[in-house]
Formats: sequence, C-alpha cells, structure tokens
Amino acid sequence: MKYKRLLLKLSGESLMGEKQYGIDPAMLEQYALEIKKVHEMGTQIAIVIGGGNIFRGVQAEKAGIDRVQGDYMGMLATVINAMALQSALEKNGMYTRLMSGIKMEQVCEPFIRRRAVRHLEKNRIVIFGAGIGNPYFTTDSTASLRAIEVEADVVLKGTRVDGVYTADPEKDPTATRYDKISFQEVFEKNLNVMDMTAFTLCHENNLPIIVFDMNKQGNLLKLAQGEDVGTLITA
Repeated sequence: MKYKRLLLKLSGESLMGEKQYGIDPAMLEQYALEIKKVHEMGTQIAIVIGGGNIFRGVQAEKAGIDRVQGDYMGMLATVINAMALQSALEKNGMYTRLMSGIKMEQVCEPFIRRRAVRHLEKNRIVIFGAGIGNPYFTTDSTASLRAIEVEADVVLKGTRVDGVYTADPEKDPTATRYDKISFQEVFEKNLNVMDMTAFTLCHENNLPIIVFDMNKQGNLLKLAQGEDVGTLITA
C-alpha cells in the first residue's frame, strides 16, 4: 500500500444518493464496503464528513438565522452523518472511534490529538465530527487540519467528479481534467478544489491532496495502492 495513514474527506451530499434529502442507507453501505477493502490491507484511515445533506451553516443566513448559530447547527449535522457512517462501518466488522470538536460525551469522544493517533495506531477507523468546534470553518478546513495533526500522508477528497477540471464539467462539456497539478497552479488559475483556508493549510504543510470520484467502486482501493486515479495536487 502506498499510504500508511490517510484522511478521507466525504461530502454530506454524497450520502443522499438518489434522495433529495437525508441519508440513503445504500450509499452508507457502499462507502463502508469501499473503506473496508482499504482498511483490511493495513492502511490507517481517518474520516471527515460534511453535513450538507441535513443542514448547511452558510444557508442559515438566508433564512434569517445568525451565522454563528447556523454554523453550530451545521456542526451537529456532521455528527449525525458521522454516527450513521460509524454504524455502517461497525456493522461490516470494523472497529471505529467517533471524535468530536464539540463535547458531547454520551455520543462520542472529545478530540484529543494524542488519543486520535493512538486509535489509528491500533487500526481503529477514526471519524472526526463537529468540524473543529468553531464557526466560520468548513469541513474542508477540518479535513486539512486533522490530517496535519494526525500526520496523515495524504488527503483524499471524495466527490461526484473524477478530479479537478479546467472548468465545471457538469456545466462546460469542453472542460478537461488535470492528472496532476501544483498548489501554485491551482492558486493562479483560481480552480475550485477546497476553500482557501483548507487549501492553504495543505500547501504550507506540503500535504498532497487527491480529488477523485468516490462513487466509482474500487477507486479508493486503487488510490491507496498508488494507482493514478483522479487529480493529484502537490508541491
């Protein structure tokens, strides 16, 4: 396996599957089986998942909700998704730990860096919920920060598209995909990969990012084995 320890970033919207809202059990099962294939090969896995299928903090302002209040609501949505994913992983025979940026002892552990690393060393899958516990930070930023803190080798961003394109491939049929691109080129071309805080964190800490299609079966295992899947962003 190419990576000893990786952080997988999943969007909350991906859990909707064919639904318009909420969690599709079929998607949970699919993701759990994909993660299991990699875990069984000995790779240590940390996961950050968004909450956009339930609530997005940035949408709260449009509804007249205070932005800070909305962001905390969004953090709680990520915990719901994390609990659902944890259940699916454990149902498929994996040991997991859910760690939260907000204290809620009856549901999950508080995030403590050394404890998170120890869980990974014991081959438990660690899911980070509730963002970093502060408003105004996205789950992309959480993924970058947690990956740096637990010394992951790479951030794998699972999306609906198979990499980074010159333009939005769902809107522009002439858009072409990059196999590999540098952090500097992404800045210069103003490509939409992650929010700027998350992207800068990875750039400054020389942490590579791979953007790939998580919904295509086998992609996660191929990446973990070092095959060229999606777009690699590196220094």
